[in-house]
Amino acid sequence: MSFEKIHQFNFPTTIRFGANAVKELPAYLQANGLKAPLIVTDPNVSQLPFFKSIVEDIRKHNISVEVFSDIHKNPVKSDVYKGVEVWDNTGRDSIIGIGGGAGLDVARAIVLRVHHREDLFKYDDLIGGDVYVTNDVPHFITVPTTSGTGSEVGRSAIIADDETHQKKILFSPKLMAKIVFADPVLTMDIPSPITAATGMDALTHNMEAFLAKNYHPLCDGIALEGMKLIHESLERATNKPDLESRSKMLLGSMMGAIAFQKGLGVVHSLAHPLSSLLDTHHGLANAVNIPYGMEFNIAGFESKFQRIARTLELQKETGDAVVQYLFDLNTKIKIPHHLRDIGVKEEHIETLADLAFADFAHPNNPRPVSREDFKQLYLKAL
Repeated sequence: MSFEKIHQFNFPTTIRFGANAVKELPAYLQANGLKAPLIVTDPNVSQLPFFKSIVEDIRKHNISVEVFSDIHKNPVKSDVYKGVEVWDNTGRDSIIGIGGGAGLDVARAIVLRVHHREDLFKYDDLIGGDVYVTNDVPHFITVPTTSGTGSEVGRSAIIADDETHQKKILFSPKLMAKIVFADPVLTMDIPSPITAATGMDALTHNMEAFLAKNYHPLCDGIALEGMKLIHESLERATNKPDLESRSKMLLGSMMGAIAFQKGLGVVHSLAHPLSSLLDTHHGLANAVNIPYGMEFNIAGFESKFQRIARTLELQKETGDAVVQYLFDLNTKIKIPHHLRDIGVKEEHIETLADLAFADFAHPNNPRPVSREDFKQLYLKAL
């Protein structure tokens, strides 16, 4: 398959995928009568040459661009409110999210808030808030710049409370992008540590979705293919990137995000508290925890692990072989094997266990996880 040409997938979002797909963005805006987009991104992406070039390219087509990038690494509610103020004060007509999970989550939350002005967390899906998402939303376009969360094809945004740091999920089918410009060239200059961490996030999405207890054979098939693509490309994308490895990672990342509508599990519940309590990069938190979380899940689910091992082309088709593969992969892409190497201390464990047990991801884990289980998993990973 050629990664040089642009392919179109409709699944159900229209995805324009391939090298330089983002160059189609100005013509798309013109064709849809969009003259004043608000571009939402993070402070790092906003300084990169490719981002400046995208903005310049849009402006050359006589389209007014406003950029909002004043957001946190792990986004909070006040980021969203600030972005909506920019929307209100500058007369925008559409929203383009450019970036990784943080930028796209804030962009999607702004899309929601533009015509839904009650407290943002009234719309929290975990308390049934999606029923209040009744109004229209602005035209929404996404451009991913990392191969991790797959937020570009999602319909939810994870935003934390500024005070408690508890994460809320804003969800509605209305929050899906109208079109995604998935351009692997934009991911070529991502530094190795970010490529590694976001890539392991994508692998975690596919693995946890495949193991999640809900019945969804469509997601299972997508998750297995997502794992295969990441297996074939993550090490190369991290250490010696080329267009093929970056393209496969971008596909594997999108597939993980599609698959995890089936649910996630114990690894994400271990990872989320590290981000909220210690501001750990979400992908890195997943990467360090995934071998331990997967080991916890083997008992009773050996046949599922056999299919994962087969997909990863392992000699032994066992759960233990999958766990060893994950440790070995982390070594190859320079991710540490222990939580103590990323700033976790023994005094954090009790609080982390409380937060993990309260997290929304583990109820879909194939094996029930108690607070004591979380504590023991953290101690094992420490």
